[in-house]
Parts: sequence; C-alpha cells; structure tokens
Amino acid sequence: MADRNGNDNRRRGTFNIGVVIFSALFVYLIIMLVMYLTAGHISTYMVTEGTLSQNENYTALALRSEQVVTAPESGTVSYYVQDGDKASKDTCVCSIGDAAEEESVQSSSETEPDDSEMEQIRSLASAFSGAWRSDEYDSVYHFRYSLQSMLANHAGTGRTISGTRVKTPSDGVIAYTTDGLEGLKAEEVTADDFDRSSHASSAIQSDTAVSSGDPVFRVITDDTWELVFPVSDRQYASLSSRSVIKVRFEKDGLSENGDLSLFDKDGTHYALVTLYSGMVRYCDDRYLDIELVTNTVSGLKIPISSIVNKEFYVIPVSFEVSGGDDGQTSGFIRQTKDENGNQTTEFVEADLYEKTTLDDGTEVYYVDEDTFSEGDIIIQTDSRSTYTVGNVSVLEGVYCTNLGYAQFRKVNILDQNEEYAIVAEGTDYGISQYDYIVRDGTDVDESQILHES
Repeated sequence: MADRNGNDNRRRGTFNIGVVIFSALFVYLIIMLVMYLTAGHISTYMVTEGTLSQNENYTALALRSEQVVTAPESGTVSYYVQDGDKASKDTCVCSIGDAAEEESVQSSSETEPDDSEMEQIRSLASAFSGAWRSDEYDSVYHFRYSLQSMLANHAGTGRTISGTRVKTPSDGVIAYTTDGLEGLKAEEVTADDFDRSSHASSAIQSDTAVSSGDPVFRVITDDTWELVFPVSDRQYASLSSRSVIKVRFEKDGLSENGDLSLFDKDGTHYALVTLYSGMVRYCDDRYLDIELVTNTVSGLKIPISSIVNKEFYVIPVSFEVSGGDDGQTSGFIRQTKDENGNQTTEFVEADLYEKTTLDDGTEVYYVDEDTFSEGDIIIQTDSRSTYTVGNVSVLEGVYCTNLGYAQFRKVNILDQNEEYAIVAEGTDYGISQYDYIVRDGTDVDESQILHES
C-alpha cells in the first residue's frame, strides 16, 4: 500500500546470516547422521605383545632318593634340625625321651629368638602366604610344622639333649612328612598312586608321642629327583619329539629345566621329567601341579579373524630402479605412448612389500596391484629387456585403522591356534604394538573409510 507521496510502505525482506549458517549446519549434521547410520561399523583390536596359551597342565608325582628313619623306642620326640635343612651323616636330628623330662629341660633354656631368627620366621610366613591355595589345606600343616621346627631348633641351641638320640644314616636333606610312597620308582608307578586321598602326607611335630617303629623323619640323599605323570595319546605324540622340557610349578611360579622321557605301563602313557635342582623347595610335596612350557614363541598377538589374503603383482627384482626427486626412491620404468602415439617411458614409484624367490629361482618383489594395470610393460634401462605385468601372488596381512581408513599391513605368522596368531615384530610394511586393526578382516575393503565401534 502506497502513502500520499507514492512510497510503498510494505516491509522489504531482510537477509539474516544467522539463519543461513544455522540451516547449513543443520543440513550438514543431517547428512553426517545419515552417513553414520548407513555406513558399516567395524570392531577394532589393539595389537599387543604376547604368547599363545598352548602349554599343558598336569598333576605330577615327585620321586626322590629318600630313606625313612623310624623311632628306636616309644616316647616324646624333640627335633633339633629345621625341615628342609641339610644335615651330614650322624647328625642328631631328634631325640626320643620322657615328656616330663623334656619339658623341664626346655623350660630351663627358653630364650627369645634373635633378629636373624625373627627374619627367618617372617620369610617363612611370607612364602606360605604367597603360595597359599584353598584347595591344598595340607600346606597349612606344613607351614605350622616348619614354624614349630624352627622354634624347636632355636630352643635346642646350646642345651643338653636328653633322651635317645636319632641320627641321620647318611648326608641329605631332612624332611618331616611321610606318605607311604617313599622310595617309589618310576617303573613301579600305578594309576592308584595318583589318588591323593589314599596317600595323604602326615607330619610328626615336636613334643609328640611316638611309638617304637613310627617314622620320625626322612633323609633325601640326592638333589636329582623326578616327576612322573600320565599323558593322553595326543599329549604323548606332542611330547615325543622332545628330550628336554621346561617345568613351571604352580605352587610358587618358579621353573626348572629337565630331561624328558616317555614310557608305557599297564596301557597308560607316562612322561618322566628328571630334574637336577629345585628339589629342596618341594621336599614336603608328593603331588605337584605343574605346567610344561612347550610354547616359547612370542611376538605380536592378533585374532585369526583379522588375517586376510591380498593379491600382489610379482615383478622380477632385476627390473627395479631408483628414481624420483631424490633419486633414491624404489620403482620401475614403465613403457607408455604419448598423445601422438610415440613410445615413451616413465618412472613409477612402488612400495615393495616382499622379496622372495620363486620355484624357478627368479627373485621377485610383491608390488601393490594399484601401482600397475595388467598388461603394463616395464623395461630394464640397461638391456631394454621387457616384462609384462600380470603374474600375481598372495600375502597374508591385516587391515590397520590408525589413519581412519583400512590400510593393508603384511604379517609374518610365527605360531597360531584356533583363536589367535603370533606374528613377527619389525616386519616391513607390517604392524607394531598398539596399532589398531580390524578384528574381522572380511568386514572391510582396502581404503574404506571406517567408523569404529
């Protein structure tokens, strides 16, 4: 509507930059949301160092060269040597006497343990605490007895030994547990010997009444000892090629190397490991839970599902040249034609993923298929020999996601099981620790932009 002067009073439209920017952002967010919802989401895996869990666990019977010493008469036993200590021949390990007399002698010589002895007690308690397992309650009694033996040894220092002395028949390690399997030989083992409930160990403690002929201690006369255990047909076949084996003891996590042999008895396969050290640590244990360390391969651990096969052109090593701006870049000379149909050449930079030798003795490089097209001709500059690109071969690898898209990275598999593989570190065009790779390699294509989940 116009005023009296003929001017149009209707408000003219105004340009609002804020509305335009907001609208553009809104449209962008809608587009990104649609792309996110329609894109394939992949699961990734962080590469770490590791080993494969292929080691076998067994319960082994410990066999030693040992002799049980019995009480020469009835009475109360008092010990003077700590469990697990070494003693020479004719050492007085304990005495058998009258209980009232022993109590009188002991009370007259009581002293407080010194700092060194207290440190031994703390060390004993710490070792027990670290190896404690709720399903091996016998270890409580072994700890209790070792502690009592240590205190008895302290109490006996410098006092007159009363009663009938019981001495060692030979040099050896003193142990105070017995189970009826002392002196058992590997060739005498039966299936019943592996029944723990039938061969529970017992320990005589100081100030305990014993009868004549009761066992009072053992003397282990040789540091060489043996572990014997039954194995399945599969385990037997797996171990048959080995003569030396590493044994890890679940009790304390320590390991020993030993000689391995296999034998059959009563239709059962057995493994026998001969050890030359470590016996003292387990001198009170007849049954030991062990792990045979058969897998020592370590490297980068990745899921089997991540591994894919990719085809590469194979090109003879003799055609490689150096070029590029710095003259040091690896590549090949490709023969082409210009716009007028004249034959020319060009330098093509190439990533050389692998170098190998074919069955006919020819050394070749693995070159990414994106570098050339099938039928391309490359030449040797010195001889003008030509090679037509077309032959392909396959490399194993994974898709790395560090840059947000799928990049093929070569892997060299050292070992594998049904779920994981161990691959070598430091491989050219390979992966490194803490790289992220696609968990299922069949989910993506190379160079695909990825949305991780």
